[in-house]
Amino acid sequence: MTAGALDPALLDDVRARIASGGAEPSDAVRDAVRDSGLVLGSAALDALARTTRAELLGAGPLQHLLEEPEVTDVLVNGPDGVWLDRGRGLERIGMSLGTTADVRALAVRLAAIGGQRLDDAQPSVDARLPDGTRLHAVLAPLAPAGAAISLRVLRARAFSLDELVASGALPDDWAGLLRALVERRANIVVSGGTGSGKTTLLAALLSLAGEDERIVTVEEARELVPDHPHVVSLATRRANIEGAGGIDLAGLVRDALRMRPDRIVLGECRGAEVREVLLAMNTGHDGGLATLHANAVAVVPARLEALAALAGMPREAVAAQAAGALDVVLHLRRERGVRFLAEIGVVGRDERGELVVRPAAWWDGRGAVELDPPVWRELAGRFGPWCAS
Repeated sequence: MTAGALDPALLDDVRARIASGGAEPSDAVRDAVRDSGLVLGSAALDALARTTRAELLGAGPLQHLLEEPEVTDVLVNGPDGVWLDRGRGLERIGMSLGTTADVRALAVRLAAIGGQRLDDAQPSVDARLPDGTRLHAVLAPLAPAGAAISLRVLRARAFSLDELVASGALPDDWAGLLRALVERRANIVVSGGTGSGKTTLLAALLSLAGEDERIVTVEEARELVPDHPHVVSLATRRANIEGAGGIDLAGLVRDALRMRPDRIVLGECRGAEVREVLLAMNTGHDGGLATLHANAVAVVPARLEALAALAGMPREAVAAQAAGALDVVLHLRRERGVRFLAEIGVVGRDERGELVVRPAAWWDGRGAVELDPPVWRELAGRFGPWCAS
């Protein structure tokens, strides 16, 4: 047997040892190899232990892709359709996962590791693997290729603001503004499309908060890992098979209010919980942050109105609450495989009383920053001093 190969009988033995005694995979592999009479060198034994751990507790043949430092997403569209994103856009890799049945079996096993059911009666699932990787999987016939698997890597650490500037994610001139927004406790919405870097920027901003501040984060699935000593992470829970025991985002926001937070952070506004966040920010909870899917700062009001409507809020109430609660929108884009902060907008109401977000500055990720001088000066008057030319 080679270092990376897995004998089914040996794998079953290792699985039984882990289940019966709670042994670590590495120890279980060593014991199983010893008892089987196989002779392996230390390098081969370590490689076998890694392969076994990936098979039993990780993403199997995809695990080594998830462990690459720059990889953010691994996508499977059937046996020969494996793609990954290293931050420069999707790229296909020459890898085969066997047959459609093998892909389906992998999806089912990953869901089980994440504590979820995936079968013909429940053909789609969202789950979290033990290492924090976020899983979404869909089975045939919804996905004709046997299964479609999406894996989103949980970053082990947050990028600093300086690192984002160095990587070209935002102009150096804006770094001072972002620091001022956090220091002066602005309520901030980070908007953008899928994969545009919203969570990355949000974590960097939270890392700037004072060490004496208590941050409570509310997420559907834990992704925020700010570099901060006092973070309490809350995550939703799905209802059980009887439909009981579910905890949604709105409920967690209400719980967060009772936890003596200095900052409440909503990982993503996606439904009726936007009402709870706006109410919290209007009752003395400054310095809050949230992310929102949107195409530009100008369409953020429409997105907020649509989400708040799910909570029964009329348009006039949304405008009044949002204008009083929110200060700034930071909008991210992803173009040419590059994620960057593209627009900074100021939240307010127009002469008709409708909610608006006025762009104060914008950037195409390459050239010079462009400004709307009156709005930029207004922003500087509220959160300066910094470079407000």
